[in-house]
Amino acid sequence: MTPHVSNQSALVFIMLSLLLSRSLCQVAAEVNLRSCPTFASAFRAFTTSSPKCGEASDSALVVTYSQLKTMLSNRNIQLFDVRNPDEYQAGRIADAVNIPLGHLEESLKLSPERFQQKFEVRAPGKDDDNIVFHCRSGKRSSQALDIARQLGFSRSAHHKA
Repeated sequence: MTPHVSNQSALVFIMLSLLLSRSLCQVAAEVNLRSCPTFASAFRAFTTSSPKCGEASDSALVVTYSQLKTMLSNRNIQLFDVRNPDEYQAGRIADAVNIPLGHLEESLKLSPERFQQKFEVRAPGKDDDNIVFHCRSGKRSSQALDIARQLGFSRSAHHKA
C-alpha cells in the first residue's frame, strides 16, 4: 500500500470514529435512564460537560426564537436581559428584567427576598427550567448562562439572537 492511500485510509478512519463517537454520545445523552437516577445524573453531567459532546448539550442550552415566543405567550419564562441599561431602555422585550452582565453574579447570589425587592420579580430558583438570558447578539447571554450554571442554575438557557 502506498503512503498516500494509507494516509487517506487513516483520515477516513479518524473521521468515521469522530462521527460515531459524537453520534453515540448524542444518543447516550438522550437515553431515558430514569430506572437508575444516580447513574443517569452522573452520566448526564459527564456527557454534557465533555467538549466532545458540546453540540448535543448546547442545543438544550439555547432557546430558539419560536420557543421564546411560545414561552412569552404562555407567560412561562423568567427572562433576563443582560445588556447595559441604556441598551435596555432603547428597546426591550416586555416583561424582561434588566440585569447587566457585570452585575449578574452578585444579583443571582442575593437572597430571594432581596432579589424581589431589587428587581420587583420573583427570584429565580436553581431548579427552575424557564430561566432565559438574552442580549443583542447572544454573546453576553452565553456568558450569563455560564455564570448562572456555575452558580447552580443548571436548567437555565439563553436566547441566541
